[in-house]
Order: sequence, then structure tokens, then C-alpha cells
Amino acid sequence: MPHRPPTDTGHVHGLRADLRTLARRNALRWLTASALASTPWALAACGGGGDADSGSSSDSGNDSGDGDTGSCSTIPSETAGPYPGDGTNSNSSGVVNALAMSGIVRSDIRSSFGDLGTNEAAGIPLTVTLQLVNTNDSCASLAGYAIYLWHCDRDGHYSLYSSDVTDENYLRGVQITDANGQVSFTTIFPGCYSGRWPHMHFEIFTGLDVATSGSEDVKTSQLALPASACRQVYGVASGYDSSLSNFNAISLASDNVFGDDSAALQLAEVSGSNAAGYTATLAVGLAA
Repeated sequence: MPHRPPTDTGHVHGLRADLRTLARRNALRWLTASALASTPWALAACGGGGDADSGSSSDSGNDSGDGDTGSCSTIPSETAGPYPGDGTNSNSSGVVNALAMSGIVRSDIRSSFGDLGTNEAAGIPLTVTLQLVNTNDSCASLAGYAIYLWHCDRDGHYSLYSSDVTDENYLRGVQITDANGQVSFTTIFPGCYSGRWPHMHFEIFTGLDVATSGSEDVKTSQLALPASACRQVYGVASGYDSSLSNFNAISLASDNVFGDDSAALQLAEVSGSNAAGYTATLAVGLAA
């Protein structure tokens, strides 16, 4: 496919069009979710608790009651890295902004969208669920926030930036937190590239209407995947062979992002299998 450089043309229109469509689609669902608020998604504390170095994946069935009481901690702020695609930096063709593209609001982020092709990132299926909670209000759920998630493919390459996928924008998407503060993305298990622990990036915005530039986010952070799940995928599942040696050369403690005392707040709980796919959950504390 010939290279098509990214453009900012009409980016406000594209995102606002997505907002209108999403609002119509979700209005009834949000009202229903509010009616069911007595049984929201459970969390024990902000952060996952998946085992970073043991041999088994952890389920996400922690239960602390109604979800609006308890204690939680603000997730650490982290670098967006060199490949955010949020209008704050450039690729070889200029400023690159996936948030400027109509179609960015989606739950299934495996395929490219818009004018950049229809190729789909191959890999083991993974469903990522984030729950946004207010650390200034007894962990109350935060509805209506926009969360932009992106990560590398199984080869460790980032769409829009890496030389072989500059014409793709897969593994990037935005969702709006529902009445329980949740967003879910259907994606793939990312690969492990040299020098970094397996991870995903995300930015949080107060609403979709302001999520047109990475400079307006209220929090940028990263999600870490537990070692147990990575060992089930790397060197075992098809297409992940190159990840195994990179994974064996790094630890959570030696990673330049997660290697501090707050890493537990970013460690997702993961369950599943290569045959059935995986689920990852993380409670994200925000001082709203």
C-alpha cells in the first residue's frame, strides 16, 4: 500500500461526529447501567495485583462491595513514549494524530480504520477492561471520561511509526467510561520488544470533546502485563517467537517505567489461555 502521510484536516469534525454517534448509541445503555449501580464492577483497590513473577495468571474476581467506598491510590503518571500518535510528535511524514481520525472511537482496535487501510493486527485475542475511579471521592466511578489506549503489535511494532506499519493505525482506539467508570477494548496480546516490559499506554481526557490532542489529557500512564501470562504466550503462541528472548532479558523491577514501588498500581490482572484468549483488568485511580 502506498504511504499516505497523516493529516490534521477536519480532525475536530471527525471526533465530534464520533461523539454524536456514540452518544446516541450509549444513552440507553448508560441509563440502564445507572439503574444497576447497586452491583457495579468490583474492585479491591486501584491496581491489578496480577502476579509479576509467579507461574500462574490471576483472576479478576476481587470483591469489595458496592464500588463507591474503600480506599484507592492514584495511578502514576508515565511517559507516553515515542509513539503516542496523539498530535504531540511526528513520524517520518510529519505530525501524526490518530485522535484526528474519524473512527478512532471504537471498542475493537485490532484493525486499521479510516483512510489508512483495513489490515488487522494478528495475535492472541485480549480484552482489556479499565475502570476509572476517583481517589478524592471514596473510589467513586468516573463516568463520561475518554480513554485513549494504544500498544505495539505482536512483533513489537507501533502503527503509524514503525517502518513496516506507517500505513496502519491499528491497536489504537478511544472509549468513553460508562456509569460504572468502565471501558473495554478488544485487542491482541502485545509482543515484548527489547528493553521494555510488556505494556500498554493510555491517556485520560475529561471528555471526548477535548480528546483532540494529547496535550489536553489529565493523566498519561501505562498498564503492565503479569509475567505468568507472558510466559504462556511468548515462545508458545504462533507469531510471538521474537518476544521470548526480549522478555527473558528484562524484569518488572529493571524496567525503566515500572521499576519502582508504585508498579503494583499498574499491574493488570490477567486470566485466560492461548486457545480461548485472555482478559486483562485494571482499576485506574484518578484524583478528579
